[in-house]
Amino acid sequence: MAVLFAAGSLCFTAGGLASQWASTSRPGIGVTFFVGSVFFTVAAYLQYAATQRTSSDWLPAAIQLAGTVLFNVSTFAAMNTALTTQEVDLRVWSPDVFGSIAFLLSSGLAFAAVGHGWISFRPRSLAWSIAALNLLGSIAFGASAVAALIEPDSGEPVSARISNLGTAFGGLCFLAGALLLMPLAAVSDPARAA
Repeated sequence: MAVLFAAGSLCFTAGGLASQWASTSRPGIGVTFFVGSVFFTVAAYLQYAATQRTSSDWLPAAIQLAGTVLFNVSTFAAMNTALTTQEVDLRVWSPDVFGSIAFLLSSGLAFAAVGHGWISFRPRSLAWSIAALNLLGSIAFGASAVAALIEPDSGEPVSARISNLGTAFGGLCFLAGALLLMPLAAVSDPARAA
């Protein structure tokens, strides 16, 4: 699960950076985002399935899974370069915003659960650090989604720079959280680590 989250995070980081600075083709970037969203969905499903057996953390996992499916929809639609401005806002931006809202809700609930409240600071706790990184990544993805709205007059996003950098920064936060899942799993289940 951690490897899948990490792979998806790398795709979103690379796609965000390529959108901002590289001369990579738009279809190539779109495929990168779509592949990343598929990695996220598979990992989120595994996490959801695991919470069904072990804890009451099923609600954040279910919300996150729904968010990943919405990212599948938006990233798949974004690969179509023939969409009008209205179609982009409907088929790409709308599921992206709702996916980002789902990520914010999921990571907020997870952060409150591991921090035993909405406001906490426990950087020595691996679980808290993962939840904090995921919350920060979700905030960045949310900012990215808002900035990606296509303005009808110009046909351009509100701020491509904020959108691209928000995606890349969010991906880096998710990557760090995914990498921390590995030692957390070893601590939580020493038999699996042996």
